[in-house]
Amino acid sequence: MSGRISDFLFGQPVPGDLPARVRDTIRLNQVESERLIGWVQLALVTVFGTLYAIAPPPAEMAEFRLEPWALAVYFLFTVIRLVCAYRNYLPHWLLVISVIMDISVLMALIWSFHIKYMQPPSFYLKAPTLLYVFIFIAIRALRFEPRYILLTGAAAVVGWGALMGYVVFGEGGESMVTRNYITYMTENSILIGAEIDKIISIVVVTVVLAAAVLRAERAFCRSAIDNEAAKDLTRFVSREVADRITSADRAIQPGDGESRYASVVFTDIEGFSTVSEKLTPKQLAGILNEYFTAMGDVIERFGGVVVHYQGDLMLITFNAVTPDPDHAANAVKTAMAIADLAQTRTFGDGHWLRTRCGVNTGEITVGAIGTKGRLAFTVHGDEVNIGARLEQMGKQFGTYVLVGENTAEACRELCEFEPVTEVTVRGRSQPTQVFKPL
Repeated sequence: MSGRISDFLFGQPVPGDLPARVRDTIRLNQVESERLIGWVQLALVTVFGTLYAIAPPPAEMAEFRLEPWALAVYFLFTVIRLVCAYRNYLPHWLLVISVIMDISVLMALIWSFHIKYMQPPSFYLKAPTLLYVFIFIAIRALRFEPRYILLTGAAAVVGWGALMGYVVFGEGGESMVTRNYITYMTENSILIGAEIDKIISIVVVTVVLAAAVLRAERAFCRSAIDNEAAKDLTRFVSREVADRITSADRAIQPGDGESRYASVVFTDIEGFSTVSEKLTPKQLAGILNEYFTAMGDVIERFGGVVVHYQGDLMLITFNAVTPDPDHAANAVKTAMAIADLAQTRTFGDGHWLRTRCGVNTGEITVGAIGTKGRLAFTVHGDEVNIGARLEQMGKQFGTYVLVGENTAEACRELCEFEPVTEVTVRGRSQPTQVFKPL
């Protein structure tokens, strides 16, 4: 029961310990927040100093002047704190001192009013300068740590309570206490209820703001975790697929997909089993990484998106995940560039990784397949199957690039194509012609 109430008030807690990289992300955000807090404090002390400088002095004023000394000390401390923030040195004890300094300077300025204007101590209890307390409490919300908000509010309550005690228990204090609101407003009298109202306001604002920041902190931590997970996702799937998954209006379900007229390219390394038998697992992984990096540059150049790796095989799509009006031409360009690159350079310690490509164009389905607990974002359909068949047929016809009928028709202006054979897909009565680019 208490757990549900806590979740309702403060939001769902972050499960488990945060990963180190998430903690680093949060720490960097806190550093930026502390710099912003420092600039706000510097702006406040500048405002205080400006108002003090331009305010006309009263006709009768005591010789004692606390304001310039307090403002000078606070200005110096604020500059030092800001420098520490930019040098990433703000330990907890310094932040605590900063909070105490904020409230202490403010209370000292308020306390000095009765001396400056030669009035009884109750005079300063009516100073509107107390409202700056809420500014100091609010700026602590820039840092997603409720404890500093609570500390600021507690320091303000203690400070105002001390000022009240100085008035009530000081010389002549009891005689100044009244229960008449009009007397309180028109004379130097003390209305205890009014001062308690101020303290209650400080407490309520502090608690509500701390609760709001705690909720925001938990949401921020979950968001940081999700953000890191999204970054990791782009290392396992293409950036375009990751963006499609993370920006979906609702969680992607098995079977979600759409029909697109697109092009696909299947690639496979010729005789890779023979090459891999001569290599250690570490050498094999290094060669594949080098190979995929080189081919990835080619694929990216023509706007392709790799949606699937399987061993040394790649499935590349055009106009399936990202719009591409020239998808057929770009698919052919990619396949020819991959085949050419594999013919002209070696990988690892002089290994040739000649690559066959099958290119096809048509209506395909783009979406997620699998179960609720485990999904794969891919493309499927008859036209995809034809692309896979074309890649496999390259060895039979001694060519490294074969394209389907739709692709060749869409790319007549790109290059000439020579008919090679026909392929019949299961479930279709009409065969599909196969071409190779010249």
